[in-house]
Amino acid sequence: MEQAKMVAKALLRNSDNPKLAWLLFKRTLDFSFSHHTFSLIVPILIRAHMFSQLDSLHHHLLLFPTPPHHALYSVVKMLAEAGRLHQAFSQFQSLRARLSTPPPSIVLYNLLIRTSIQENCPNFVSWLYKDIIFSKVKLQTYTFNLLIGALCDAGRLEDACHLFDKMRDKGCLPNEYTFGILARGYCCDGLVDKGLELLDLMRTMGLVPTAVIYNTLIAGMCKEGKDDEAERLVERMTEDGLSPNVVTFNTRISSLCKAGKILEASRIFRDMQTSELELPKPNAVTHNIMLDGFYRETMLAEAEALVISMKRDTIFLSVKSYNIWLLGLVSNGKLFEAQAVLKEMVDDGVQPNAHSYNILINSLCKSGMLADARRVVSLMITGGVSPDVTTYSALLQGYCRKGKNVEANKILNEMTRAGCVPNAYTYNILLHSLWREGRTEEAERLMQKMNEQEDGLDTVSCNIVIDGLCRSGNVDKAVEIVSEMWTHGSAALGNLGNSYIGLVDENRKKCLPDLITYSTIINGLCSDGRLDEAKKKFTEMLGRNLYPDSVVYDIFLFNLCKRGKISSAFQVLKDMERKGCNKTLRTYNCLLFGLGVTNQIYEMFGQLNEMKERGVSPNVSTYNIILHSLCEGQRSEEAAFILDEMLQKGVTPNLNSYKLLIKTFCRTGEFRPAQDVFEIAISVCGHKEVLYTLMFNELLLGGEILEAKQLFEASIERCFDLSSFSYKDIIDKLCINENFDHAYDILKKMVQRGCSFDPALFMPVIDYLLCKGNKHEANELTERMLAMGSDVEVKNTVKKDDKQLNHGKKHKDIGSDWETILHRDEGSTMALKTLKRVQKGWGHSNLSLAHKNDFLDDLDAPF
Repeated sequence: MEQAKMVAKALLRNSDNPKLAWLLFKRTLDFSFSHHTFSLIVPILIRAHMFSQLDSLHHHLLLFPTPPHHALYSVVKMLAEAGRLHQAFSQFQSLRARLSTPPPSIVLYNLLIRTSIQENCPNFVSWLYKDIIFSKVKLQTYTFNLLIGALCDAGRLEDACHLFDKMRDKGCLPNEYTFGILARGYCCDGLVDKGLELLDLMRTMGLVPTAVIYNTLIAGMCKEGKDDEAERLVERMTEDGLSPNVVTFNTRISSLCKAGKILEASRIFRDMQTSELELPKPNAVTHNIMLDGFYRETMLAEAEALVISMKRDTIFLSVKSYNIWLLGLVSNGKLFEAQAVLKEMVDDGVQPNAHSYNILINSLCKSGMLADARRVVSLMITGGVSPDVTTYSALLQGYCRKGKNVEANKILNEMTRAGCVPNAYTYNILLHSLWREGRTEEAERLMQKMNEQEDGLDTVSCNIVIDGLCRSGNVDKAVEIVSEMWTHGSAALGNLGNSYIGLVDENRKKCLPDLITYSTIINGLCSDGRLDEAKKKFTEMLGRNLYPDSVVYDIFLFNLCKRGKISSAFQVLKDMERKGCNKTLRTYNCLLFGLGVTNQIYEMFGQLNEMKERGVSPNVSTYNIILHSLCEGQRSEEAAFILDEMLQKGVTPNLNSYKLLIKTFCRTGEFRPAQDVFEIAISVCGHKEVLYTLMFNELLLGGEILEAKQLFEASIERCFDLSSFSYKDIIDKLCINENFDHAYDILKKMVQRGCSFDPALFMPVIDYLLCKGNKHEANELTERMLAMGSDVEVKNTVKKDDKQLNHGKKHKDIGSDWETILHRDEGSTMALKTLKRVQKGWGHSNLSLAHKNDFLDDLDAPF
């Protein structure tokens, strides 16, 4: 006994030196065993991760004539409590195999079951339950609660109910916790009505439903959109003598916010703040729910007021509140304000976490502000927070979207150097980028690398490949891979017919086709004009218990509408509504597009009204589809009405909207409104060349020659590419109307700016100058024309010699009229006579190609 005490003291003195403590303890085992010293050495070994020594001790004690059961099971208990489940389970199985009696206590079983559930080890849970039954240890209600909860969490509700029914047979009665667990299981499975039946069952068993159970069922009702039933359940809760608490109200407010009923949620929130109503006071969770709700509905003023209120009442203290604020700002495009908030967090003594930084980094990357995103990453590191897989994935996606593959690879290497292991999501970002760019060989090498990782290739990876094949025109190969996925999972990618064959391990978990897989392949077939095959894939999908959503139906609708098959499109729409799929914004846009193709304007306005009634807000694409049809029908009044509605609804017209409006007004001869729209467009979108081109050509087409001239001169000043401007027509029309001075002005400005154009444009102006007796200016202009003509001839000769059949866009019309003039026999006009005199040498040296550079030097000189 004295020796054991001495060893115990020695162990306590050497607890910081586990190896020495182990040697001291081992010596005592040769002549005696002390429970006290044993209880001291085991925690020391666990803390030092000396598990091989623990196993050695375990096997040594089993060799005792009478193994110390209590001591051996206590090791299992201490390992489990220390979070070392696998070591605990291994020793427990060893004990159960060697020591059938006496069985361990139900308390130890409960500990191991609970730890196995926490560590997501369902096989351990199953083995432990079977061992309990085998050892005939009396089960507790707590044991059943653990097992029922595990089954519910695993989505095995039916098995959970079966175990619940067995409780009485095993001598256990369910308690309030049992019913609460089962109620949560029903709600998670979307069976809230079955959960309600538990309330009556509880009463028959003499139990009173708790506020937790009521709140669980109320949350389930709200989640399913059964708001009226949720209200009645609150009343029933009150009848049972239970006052709705803050959790009840938070559940209701959260449901309303998610349903977009922010005004009703706000009313309840204000009622909670009113002391006269004696309702539970809103807590930090309530405020966070409302803040998130305001931002979701773009109610920025209300959100800002709430933040000020929360700060005043010292509720705005948690990183979660700040993260909701950050997310709300970035989702509403307030990126600079969000960056200021991140700084404010630190100033207020709230340490941003990885999620805080990632909210901002992700949004900056999506907006293409990669330099700013990198600066935030630097702040993150400086703040002592290490970038995680989400951070690197956001950066990677940002660079891939911009086609900056070198930088994307640098991010991947940086990530690896930082010890951050890329996950399937990270690799899929890069895979998607490579397939989009047609870099299939690199994509295949990446897939090989992914296959070597623990996560391997998943369904998303397969969907990326299928999408890439469809986009590159290999629809048949994509169809083949989808079919093979049902049998071989990701190994179906071996059918790509190249170096990737055989690289996929078929023993991996199967990744089966999902709804996205089928929507991708259906879209590929429809785009290829193979609607009948797409319908077969739709039927196959249903046979595989994959039920279509609005995306799949929208694919059929768009392709039918594109082909003008409106009646077939509306048949698809009926089936869509029968299957419980609601019309989305895309659905309405597809229908509007189809109706526009068949010029059914009245029906288009009918669909627009319907979508408003159903709470589907039109976007700029919706209005542009309608504007396009109105433009084709030259219905300017209705186009003006659409513009007015867009502005009233807060929908900002884009460049395409303005182009359609300009064209509509010009085609109906309403040039003043068209010019007003043009002015608004350049103030909003900037001085876009496409706007100037459209406005000029429409003015010219409508006979507004002088207005077109002014706009064309402004375009020359802005150095636009003039190839899309009908500049030949304006010179011709000015000359026909005898506005030669204006034509001359345009030519001078084009020459001064170094614009390339058809030299034949000089002819009518030269003719005009000679008629006026301005021989000097006519000769000067003729020299320029000849020089430009020589340049054109040389260019055309080079192109023919090099067999360059595709001329550059900028010079596509140059030389056509000029060559016609040079090769015609008739030479009666004054301009041609002058041209011939100049060519012969009219007091000047011959204008040969050698003189070309001198002429080019004078091109910018003023007339």
